[in-house]
Amino acid sequence: MIQLKRLYARGASEQSFVPRCRDLRCALFAGLLLAELTAFAQSTPAAIPEANPARPTVSSPATLTPVGYLQFETGAFFAQTSPEFSNFANVNEVTKLTVHPRLQFILELNPVAGATGETDDTSFGGMSAGFQTVLLGTGDANTTLAISYLHEVIGSPVPDTDIGTPTNSGIVLLSTNAANFHFDINGLFNQQTVVNDSRTQYGQTLSVSHPLWKLTGQAEVWHFTQPFLHSDTVGLLWAVSYAARNNLVFDAGFEHGFTNTSTQWEEFFGFTYLLPHRLWKNK
Repeated sequence: MIQLKRLYARGASEQSFVPRCRDLRCALFAGLLLAELTAFAQSTPAAIPEANPARPTVSSPATLTPVGYLQFETGAFFAQTSPEFSNFANVNEVTKLTVHPRLQFILELNPVAGATGETDDTSFGGMSAGFQTVLLGTGDANTTLAISYLHEVIGSPVPDTDIGTPTNSGIVLLSTNAANFHFDINGLFNQQTVVNDSRTQYGQTLSVSHPLWKLTGQAEVWHFTQPFLHSDTVGLLWAVSYAARNNLVFDAGFEHGFTNTSTQWEEFFGFTYLLPHRLWKNK
């Protein structure tokens, strides 16, 4: 997905570490210490795998996070002018844990959300949980095909954006690379529920990313049906991300909706952090 900058440690010069002594044992000890420090400097970056952010685009990558490492995707989201509200904001958190090269568990949480408009409301933003499994391509494969399922565990009374929050969501995900561009393509099948009425929502997303010096630029176009409004919402997203380290990526961007029932403007920023400690040892 995002081209991450690798972090390389700089080894100090030999003269700064070798003590000035004529004792052979002292010199031998200094040489061993220098060798260990050099090995540590060279191995530390490789020991921490790269984060695999799904934010800030609507699309999610088909590839999974590194096996055994917790990944946290944290951000703030702001929106203006939508059929449900005048202004909206929330704090969002997605936690991922891959337990097998083909299986990842996902927890989506909105600790707080608020909206103004016909009614003003600030409350818990909801929580969803699910999984993603790879069907084709793992590791360094150029193309990866996966499916994902999410279920809304706790709902929220706060008005939502034009896409809404599905009760159940099934996603087909495809990620591939071509000509130094990365593509994430999603097809979504969502169950939208209002009171006791449930209807199916269909969505398609296409995200394209490309490295720009130490940054990565992203552009995305998406479309979702709005079954309760008998309409469609279409949006265009632009974002940029910066990999401060292998396991830490910052992002920011904005989005514009094009139909009368679309949220007209959205802004967001956040970061992805891969905890640099494996939860269990390799067998």
